[in-house]
Amino acid sequence: MKRLHLSIVFLLLIFPVLYAENNNLVRLTLKDAVTLAQLQSVDAAVALNELKTAYWEYRTHQADQLPEINFTGTLPSYNNNYGKYQQSDGSYTYVQNNWLGMNGKISIDQNIALTGGSISLNTSLEFNRQLGKGAYNEYMSIPLGITLIQPIFGVNNQKWKRRIEPVRYKEAKAAYIESVEDVTLATISYFFNLLQAKENLSISVQNMENANKLYDIAIAKRKIGHISENERMQLELSALQAKGVVTEAQSNLNARMFQLRSFLGLSEQDIIEPVVPELVPSFRMNYNEVLEKAHENNSFAQNIMRRQLEADYAVASAKGNQRSINLYASVGYTGKDINAEKAYEQLKGNQIVEVGVSIPVLDWGKRKGKVKVAESNREVILSRTKQEQMNFNQDIFLLVENFNNQAGQLEIAGQADKIAEKRYHTSIETFMIGKINILDLNDAQHSKDEAKLKHIQELYKYWSYFYNIRSVTLYDFIADKNLDADLEAIIRK
Repeated sequence: MKRLHLSIVFLLLIFPVLYAENNNLVRLTLKDAVTLAQLQSVDAAVALNELKTAYWEYRTHQADQLPEINFTGTLPSYNNNYGKYQQSDGSYTYVQNNWLGMNGKISIDQNIALTGGSISLNTSLEFNRQLGKGAYNEYMSIPLGITLIQPIFGVNNQKWKRRIEPVRYKEAKAAYIESVEDVTLATISYFFNLLQAKENLSISVQNMENANKLYDIAIAKRKIGHISENERMQLELSALQAKGVVTEAQSNLNARMFQLRSFLGLSEQDIIEPVVPELVPSFRMNYNEVLEKAHENNSFAQNIMRRQLEADYAVASAKGNQRSINLYASVGYTGKDINAEKAYEQLKGNQIVEVGVSIPVLDWGKRKGKVKVAESNREVILSRTKQEQMNFNQDIFLLVENFNNQAGQLEIAGQADKIAEKRYHTSIETFMIGKINILDLNDAQHSKDEAKLKHIQELYKYWSYFYNIRSVTLYDFIADKNLDADLEAIIRK
């Protein structure tokens, strides 16, 4: 049985080496894993596409503030039909209308952000040919025309968009960096899961080796009567259970490795060897400083501002819709002739001025009700954002407290790990000379295993708190700088 035990241990120890010969062994630090995830993970790609959507929406808003040059035309229009025609005596008859026409117009259009109106500078030429008997051509030109459309007393949509859209884009940029940091947090979780699984396998293999050695010793002691048959059988059972634990630990390691490998976009032939991360330089974080960075950089602050602006915009729109007065004015020159060149001579003035009014006389309070609804919604949003702000500040306070306390917890866990390891080895030696029983030995082994895994868990918490704070502040406290990037360059890649 001893030979069988040694064979199993040998295979378990050389299995990763034999497996790695046909695969790629990848030693991966926590920093390397984070970098790979930000470059290759599906979550990072989704965050980038969301940023691209926000970027082009903002570019569209910016383009709305710039003048546009537009061409509209009909090339050509043909009409051959009968239409009703009223004669001089009041009777109607049907006449044939047979003509061919073409027209084209070029305009320069500009929105006026200050007033919410629009102004256009345009020129156009229209050609009409009457077909059939007595066919002839005619041209009409508008060499220069200016058109103004201006709402009066209504809401200035352009002004509100100029206030809201930049905030929305800042929110999207901050949200993208936060999404990248969320990828980092997920990477840390997967990385430490693999690290803990690897450590668990190492502990299981070590425990199996020790259980096998103790069982071999127990057989010898039983022959000379130093231990009872019950103790020998208990050690045999422990050796068998240890082999089952090793098999289970190996399966868990394979599963954890597959998760991290899939998340990082690595090949199935890559064997990840996680490296235990070192601590960042020891320092304590100040709550007020962390809170200030969070308010400066986090998308939450922009989200609050945007929602309040949108609520104000909804109220202004509801009030503006209570009455509607629109001014339309067009000034220019027009010429016509049977020749295209002469259509630009002997020009005559062409002016149109219209003022449209829409004022409800009796609407049973419908428009007033819409204003009240918009104002109530605004109050709800203000109350919600105030509560969300308090929760946000509280979450940051807890994160800072947990991080500042975690360094001490990690130090305690490290010392406990060393003491438990030393106690276990001492217990084995003491058991071999018959000074303690199997229960005390099992207790020492259990304490050693728990202390080892506890140390890994506390190390995970330390890095998790650190990167959570980095995620909400978008600030690297080690490098002492904001987590920013050339987002437009990233978008254009």
